[in-house]
Amino acid sequence: MTDPHRYCVIMCGGIGSRFWPYSRTDRPKQFIDFLGTGRTLLQMSYDRVLPLVCPENIIIVTNAQYASLVREQLPDIKDEHILLEPARRNTAPCIAWAAWHISAIDPEASMIVTPSDHLITREKEFEAAILSGFEFVEKHDALLTLGINPTRPETGYGYIQIGERVDGDILKVKTFTEKPDLELAKVFLESGEFFWNSGIFLWSARSIKEALLTHAPDIANLFEQGADCFNTPAEEEWIARNFPGCMSISIDFAVMEKSANVFVETVSFGWSDLGAWSALYDNSPKNTDANVTQKCSVLAYNSTGNIFAVKNPGKLVVVDGLKNYIVADAGDVLLICPKSEEQRIKNMVNDAKITFGDKYL
Repeated sequence: MTDPHRYCVIMCGGIGSRFWPYSRTDRPKQFIDFLGTGRTLLQMSYDRVLPLVCPENIIIVTNAQYASLVREQLPDIKDEHILLEPARRNTAPCIAWAAWHISAIDPEASMIVTPSDHLITREKEFEAAILSGFEFVEKHDALLTLGINPTRPETGYGYIQIGERVDGDILKVKTFTEKPDLELAKVFLESGEFFWNSGIFLWSARSIKEALLTHAPDIANLFEQGADCFNTPAEEEWIARNFPGCMSISIDFAVMEKSANVFVETVSFGWSDLGAWSALYDNSPKNTDANVTQKCSVLAYNSTGNIFAVKNPGKLVVVDGLKNYIVADAGDVLLICPKSEEQRIKNMVNDAKITFGDKYL
C-alpha cells in the first residue's frame, strides 16, 4: 500500500532552450513527445511516479504560462495540485514553495523532487531506488540526491564526489562540481569517485525547510512569513505578490553545496536528462549508418552519426557527406549544428532574440 505521507513534486517550468528550435517558449520540451511513444516527457514522468505515491500527492510546479498545457496533458491532476509560478526563479524558490505548500497539508511529509524532462528506461529499478531513498530520508535528517555512474567525460552535467558508505547504495557526499571542462571531466571519470548529479532529490519536508532556512534565508524567511497562507485560498494571491521577489538560484547552489547532511544514492536505471539533442540521439534507434531520423524522410549519402528532426512529415531531407550533425527543422527555423557544439545552442537562442526579438523563440 502506498504511504500517504509520501509526496512527489514534478518541476516543469523550464523552457528547454538547448532543444531549440523544437522546444519553444510556448511549448517547451517537457510537453513534446520526443520519443514517438504517444506520451510527452511530462506524461512519462507522471506515469513513472504513480506506483510510488498516491495520485492526490503529486504536485506539479510550472510557470503560469503553461497552466493550460499541464491541464491538457495531465487531466487527472486537480487545479489545487498545480502550483503556477508567476515568474521563473530557478529550482530553489520552486522547491521552497513546494516544501511549504506540502508541509501545510502534511507536516510529516517526505518528498521526491524530480524534473519533468528525464528519460528512465528501467522503471522497476527506478521504483526500487526511490523506495530505498524514501526509507532513508524518513529515518534520518538527510538531503538525498541520486547519483548516476558516468559513462563518458560529460561537460554538461554536474558531478558528485562520494565519501564513506552509510547504508547500502547510500554514501556521504564530499563535494559538488558544476559542469567541469573536458579535462576535469576526464579526471573525474578516471578517478571512480564521481557520479553525475541527476537532479532528482528526496527529503522530508521538515529537513528541506530547515536547510533552506539555514543556507538560503532570504528565500526561506519569505515563505516562512507566508506560512499561514499555504493550502488556503490566500496562497495564490500571496505567491503572485511575493514569488517574483525571490532570488533566482538553483537548489544545488542554494542548499546542496552548503549542507553537511547531504547524501547520494548511487543508482543504475537507464537515466538521461534529455538535456540536448545528443542525448536524444543516444537514446533513439539508429539505422545502419548510425543516423537517427525523427518522424521524417531522409536520403543520406556518405553521412553517419547524425540526427534529423523535421516537423513537416511531407518534407524530404537529402544530405551528402554530413557527419555527427544535428539537423532540426521546426518550420520557421532550420538548425544545422555539429553535435560537438550543441552547448552553444543556448547562445544561438540568445543571438536570435537579440537580432529578431521573440519571433523565433
